[in-house]
Amino acid sequence: MLIAAATHAAAQGYPAKPVRMIVPSTPGGSVDTLARLVAQKMTASLGQQVVVENRAGSGGVVGTDVAARSAPDGHTLLMAYGSHVINPTLYSNLPYDTVKDFVPVTQVAVQPLLVAVHPSLPVKSVKELIALAKARTGELNYASAGSGSGGHLAAEILNMMAGINMTHVPYRGIAPAMFDLIAGNTQLTIATLISTLPHVRSGRLRGIAVTSAKRSPVVPDVPTVGETVPGYEVVVSYFLLAPAGTPREIVDKLHAEAAKALREPDIVQRLARDGAEPMGNSPEQTAQVIAQEIVKWGTAVKASGARAN
Repeated sequence: MLIAAATHAAAQGYPAKPVRMIVPSTPGGSVDTLARLVAQKMTASLGQQVVVENRAGSGGVVGTDVAARSAPDGHTLLMAYGSHVINPTLYSNLPYDTVKDFVPVTQVAVQPLLVAVHPSLPVKSVKELIALAKARTGELNYASAGSGSGGHLAAEILNMMAGINMTHVPYRGIAPAMFDLIAGNTQLTIATLISTLPHVRSGRLRGIAVTSAKRSPVVPDVPTVGETVPGYEVVVSYFLLAPAGTPREIVDKLHAEAAKALREPDIVQRLARDGAEPMGNSPEQTAQVIAQEIVKWGTAVKASGARAN
């Protein structure tokens, strides 16, 4: 009873100081942009500043570990992204437990990827891409932001489901991958809309399909991969998490404020522009999504043979 009373008192006075939101990637990327949008709204509603702190390194492991080791008082949050559910299989010795060391606050957003090809590749649809890949087994090269990245594994899932064998060319980040693809040194990529659309619109790349279950309102004329390969669906999720042990009353308050922020028209419009969809799921729903995503991405990691260490 004393513990419960102390927890309730702590929740009543929350937040007692600025809240840091750790982003386990470099500034300027999609997860950093999303974190800053949400942090700005939550600063106004919580009455304390929510400060974004970038802790990049090892595919998100460095920043995630910092968050896992932080005090479970609601004053440290983690804006996790796709790597969070990929890393449990990709790494053999993570310094934290992806599930046990965090409590979900909400699933913030989901974003599809875009299959983009160099204009010299004679394909204008997924059906034509699969046919060409089968005719030229192992000859088609796809670029990604690195081994075990979302784009890499999305392509490996396509390989598995379509019965093809495209060859992976990993880079150190999406920027050099896009540079080489535009130069014609590789033939295609599967990457976020925010990374690919500017080059598609300029004519330097051709977008042939999105990886979500339904078409993206950003590119409504571009079909889904699933229209050709039934059951194919790959989206990158963003999650707001807190260290395990954070009082439920604080988690509920954070969820309410984050969900409210995600309903704000300017947030909705900004996410839509980048091809993302705001979510705001409950902590329980978010936990289910994380568990499902770990299994789904883990299957792709094992099939690809990718290992980080």
